[in-house]
Amino acid sequence: MNINFNKNNDNLVPVIIQDNETKNVLMLGFMNEEAYTKTIETQKVTFYSRTKQRLWTKGEESGNFLNLLSIQNDCDEDTLLIKVNPVGPTCHKGSDTCWNEENTMSFGFLSQLEDTIQNRKENKEDEKSYVASLFRKGINKIAQKVGEEAVEVVIEAKDDNDDLFLNESADLLFHYLILLQAKGYKLNDIVNVLKSREK
Repeated sequence: MNINFNKNNDNLVPVIIQDNETKNVLMLGFMNEEAYTKTIETQKVTFYSRTKQRLWTKGEESGNFLNLLSIQNDCDEDTLLIKVNPVGPTCHKGSDTCWNEENTMSFGFLSQLEDTIQNRKENKEDEKSYVASLFRKGINKIAQKVGEEAVEVVIEAKDDNDDLFLNESADLLFHYLILLQAKGYKLNDIVNVLKSREK
C-alpha cells in the first residue's frame, strides 16, 4: 500500500476509525509511518499523538484497544480508513464514539420504523394510529395479521405482478416488526440469532 505521508508538512495522515460490525465511525486520529508500521505489527491501532509528540496505542492505559481488521487507503493515498473490533468505549471520556454516540447496530430506515412502532406501543391510546390499535387489540390480533400478510405474499409470489408482490412483502415486514416488539424484541435480536448460526 502506497501511503503519501509526505503530502503534509507534519508527515501525518488522517485516520478514520470505523467499527467493522456496526459501520459507525468511532474516532479520527493521525498516523505517521512509524505508527502505521506498529499498527500492522501489533494488530492494535497506534496513532501519532500530536499533543504528546509520540506514538500512542489506543487502549495502552485503559485497555480499550482497537483491534485491527483492515486498512484502506483513499483515492489520493493520503487518508486511511481503518476497520476495527473495538474493546470497550473508544472515547477517552468514556463514550462509545468521540461524538458521544452509542455504537449500536443501525438498519437505517428500518431502525427509524422500529422507533416509530415503539412510540406507538408506548402511546397505544392514540385513536388515530393503526399501529397503536393493533397493540390495544393484543398479541393474538398482531400474530393473526402477520399470518394473513404471509399468505398474501405467498399468493403474490406465484403470480407475475411484481408491484403487488413488493407491496405485500412490505406489509409482511411491517407487521412482523410490530409482532417482534409485541414480544419484547427488535430486529437486532433476530440478526444476532442469524449470526450465531454462522458458526
